[in-house]
Amino acid sequence: MATNFPIVCVGGSAVEMDTYVELLGSLPIGLGIAIVIIDNLNTVPHLLRDTLPKCTKIPIVWITDGLPILPDRVYILQAFGDLHVLDGKFRTTPKSKPTGWPDVITIFLRSLSANWRGKLVSVILAGYDGDGAAALRDVKEVVGTTIAQRVDTARQTDMPLTAIASGYIDLVLTIEDISKEIIRIAHTASRDEARPVAKGR
Repeated sequence: MATNFPIVCVGGSAVEMDTYVELLGSLPIGLGIAIVIIDNLNTVPHLLRDTLPKCTKIPIVWITDGLPILPDRVYILQAFGDLHVLDGKFRTTPKSKPTGWPDVITIFLRSLSANWRGKLVSVILAGYDGDGAAALRDVKEVVGTTIAQRVDTARQTDMPLTAIASGYIDLVLTIEDISKEIIRIAHTASRDEARPVAKGR
């Protein structure tokens, strides 16, 4: 299973639906990338599944265990457990952190850093706590790109602030500029240029 195309992990937990609409609605079809949305609020995945098809022609896919990851798809994680990637497929497991704010985004980013050969992009949007920040170093170690939503545009600032404070954020952008950066990365990334899988994880 090919894993040498770019993958974008979009993580949040207090993201307004208009934010997702703006982010996805600005992306043209045929970019050759996979986008994975992880929102830690239980009600959001179903809202996304109903809303996003109205604003983008990119196919919206519900993540299931063993599902192959393909480019030109937007994948949505249900709030049912942790998410990993192995051999070009999604793998789901029960939540490893049953209480408190989850760390699903952190777990997925670390799995991508260890197992994905294509360009890796992490986008941290509005949210509570700091899920995702602990994995940004892993993303940078495999020459990935890390982006945080500009704090003055975020409804809840914990996640972007924690990400920025980690010291591993490349860009702090508005949603409009995040979309532009994703397009730029898609246009410059070569599908044939695979990077070595990180070792020792």
